[in-house]
Order: sequence, then C-alpha cells, then structure tokens
Amino acid sequence: MSKQDFMQKILPNGRGVWIPIDHGVSDFPVEGLVEIESTIKSLVSAGVDAIIAHKGIVSHYNHLCKNSNTNMIIHLSASTRHGGKNSSNKVLVGSVDEIKPRGAVGVSCQVNIGSENEPEMIERMGEISRLAFHQGIPMFGMVYARGPNLQILDGDLTKGYAHAARLAFELGCDAAKTVWTGNKESFSQVTKSVPIPLLVAGGPSTGDSKEILTMVRDALESGASGICMGRQVFGHPNIESIARALVLLVHHDYTVENAMKECSL
Repeated sequence: MSKQDFMQKILPNGRGVWIPIDHGVSDFPVEGLVEIESTIKSLVSAGVDAIIAHKGIVSHYNHLCKNSNTNMIIHLSASTRHGGKNSSNKVLVGSVDEIKPRGAVGVSCQVNIGSENEPEMIERMGEISRLAFHQGIPMFGMVYARGPNLQILDGDLTKGYAHAARLAFELGCDAAKTVWTGNKESFSQVTKSVPIPLLVAGGPSTGDSKEILTMVRDALESGASGICMGRQVFGHPNIESIARALVLLVHHDYTVENAMKECSL
C-alpha cells in the first residue's frame, strides 16, 4: 500500500479519531490500561480510526484490529515518571523499519518545546521523519509547548501551541497532536498555522462526557481535523460509549446532545 492509502485508512476524508494508549510506559498502573486487551477491543468495537501504542502492544495485539476500521500506529518516544530532571526528555525506543513488520501503518514521535532537552528531541523527530519519508510511512507528531525554557511571544494567544504545530509541520509530520487552548479564537490560530491535520488532545481524565464532547465540538468548529485523546477515553467509565460518541462527532457531525443520547452517556 502507498503512503496515501495508509493516510486514508487513519484519516478517512481528512478526519480522524485516534486513541493513544502509550501512557503505560511513562506511568503505570493506569486506569484503563491494566486490562489492555479489553480496552483495545472496546476501541475497535467503537470504530476508532487509529490506536497509538508502543511496539510491544502493537506486536501483541494488532490481530484485534483485523477486519475492522481500526489501525495501529507505533509511538517511538519514551520516558518514565522516574526520570527526575530527564522525565520530559523523550528518547527513541525504536525505528521506522519496525513499523510494518509489527503490524502498524504509521509512526509517532514526541517533542516538548521549552524542555531542557528540546534540541535532542527535535533532532530525533527530524531523523524519524526522514526515515518515514523514504519508506512511505505516515509520520505523526506529538508536540507540546511546555518546559522551563518556554518563551511565549507577546500577543501569542495560543501560548506556544501554534509554534509547536508549526514545528511538527516543518519537520515533515503528516499530522500532529495539539492542545485545546481554551477558546475558539486562540485555537483557530493554531489550526490556521499549518496545512496538515491537527488532532486535539484531551488532557487528564475527568469522566465528564458532556465536557469532553463539548470541547471536541468547539475544536472541530475551530479547524481541528479530529481527536488524539487518551486518558479521557481509556480512563472513562464506559470506554466504548465515549469512543463511539467521538466517532459520531468527528465523522458524522453529530451535536453533543445527540451523540450522548445515541451512546447512552
């Protein structure tokens, strides 16, 4: 399959519902990731487009996605809560040549701009982007604006997230994860900063379905191409229902109220 074919699988018609479940590397035990097989089955049943996970998860569970609309993307960046001052330094734990053999269709990499280790992370993303380009594999960037060296420009309503998105685009990412900036005005500035799809993150788990879905609806109306939301989904009391509601919002233009009613939330 060509790169365009893979992109259509994970971003059908340019939109995507992606669920990252890579959190078990950085922090464990985590609600929703202990019984990981059950969580993956729920996500597949809900019809999410992609699950982002570390390579061991993909190798062990990619068979659960067969004959479904769900695909797997391997996340190559890692650190743990035990890393002290290096806990935000995302190192590489694999390479692009593992992606297809392990059963995935794309690759993901993280940069924390403003981190003391920002230069090394940028270099790593650049190298993964180069390899993905030559192998025809979609490249996804998780780029966050956080760290002690973050310097926000005067007048930047996005608090550095437009810059983060721009970095992902200019380093060759085909799509990127961004953070809801609090309102449509500032988030629109983020989405207008790049021509690639931006998927909005969810943040810490709240279990508040209406709050989650309302934020997603606002993000979609501000130019987001979908969601890349982990803890708000796998940490939810009903994983399949909230994931299905997100699919209805992103792919079928449901209102928040109708999605909640349809999914009994």
